[in-house]
Amino acid sequence: MENLNKYVAVYKEQLEKGDILIAYNELVKFVMKLRTEFIKTLSDKYSFAGILHGYMDYTYFYYSNDFLKSKKLKLGLVLNHLEMRFEIWLLGNTIPTQKNHWELLKNTKWNKDKTEMPKYSILETTLVENPDFDNLEKLTKQIETKMIKASDEILDYLKTLD
Repeated sequence: MENLNKYVAVYKEQLEKGDILIAYNELVKFVMKLRTEFIKTLSDKYSFAGILHGYMDYTYFYYSNDFLKSKKLKLGLVLNHLEMRFEIWLLGNTIPTQKNHWELLKNTKWNKDKTEMPKYSILETTLVENPDFDNLEKLTKQIETKMIKASDEILDYLKTLD
């Protein structure tokens, strides 16, 4: 990378303004609250892993059930910071598992516009395109409803592959 000092100066300047720190911290807190809420309401269907922070690009947590575990798969609820939207990702526990399932799922509705496997996942689907962060209670319900629906659709499809 050329001229890292330039990028660091811009980064430092933006951090000193404070808005990015506040926004990032509040977004991460919200994803943490989502996870806590889903543990309360969905623990009969899924087990939930801890929060993971990307490089300011993604904040996410994995969730799974016995069926997914038996296939060496997991789902992820992802806040995509770059697109500022919530997504569900299907992931493999290993690269070979991921590649194998990509072959099985590359012609599905979730991957119809992709010519190659996504960088981190087997498939990705958008839950909430333009989240309203001024109404977190409503947003939580919206995410939960769409997460359940999308997860059920993905699981139902995976079960047809057996």
